[in-house]
Amino acid sequence: MKKSRYSQKYSQLLKALKEARIEAGLTQTTVGKKFGAHASFVSKCESGERRIDVIELASFCKIYNVPLADFLQRIEL
Repeated sequence: MKKSRYSQKYSQLLKALKEARIEAGLTQTTVGKKFGAHASFVSKCESGERRIDVIELASFCKIYNVPLADFLQRIEL
């Protein structure tokens, strides 16, 4: 069995991040452009290949039109 390199809570955050993008009806390409980056930036963030910081998380929430507090409620803290 493959062990995640991240905690269960961080894995929940990654899942919620992808779900929020899909719910917003946005592609990874569109979100990447809003960040001034490529779609691979978003893909790596969602997969956990690239760890995101709180500033980036706030930017994702703004792009997805989801208040940060509401987004964090998706995660069992």
